Amino acid sequence: MSVGKPPKKSEVLEVRLPHETKAAFMARCHGAGRTASEAVRVFIDQELAGKAAKPARSPGPLWRALIAALAGLAVGAVAVPSLARPTAVSRATFERLDKNHDGVLSFEEFSRR
Repeated sequence: MSVGKPPKKSEVLEVRLPHETKAAFMARCHGAGRTASEAVRVFIDQELAGKAAKPARSPGPLWRALIAALAGLAVGAVAVPSLARPTAVSRATFERLDKNHDGVLSFEEFSRR
């Protein structure tokens, strides 16, 4: 073995894939200007070096609860102002029930309707 030459690649790794997956992988490698063997070797080297991409974690239950609470607050912030404004119908109904016109509806006034 001479100095500076990389070792010969003599080992074969057989991987079974669906045809569609292989075709998509080969097309992606071709588009990136490298062979499938090069892509697999890079992946193996990264795995051995511990630099493999970590899978994305989904948010835990606490984060999901926080997100749901914030969404509820946002919806409430939009809905509350429209609920607080009296409409013409509700104002007229209140005026009809408030017999002494003091701006407060007592239980007696409400129950006499």
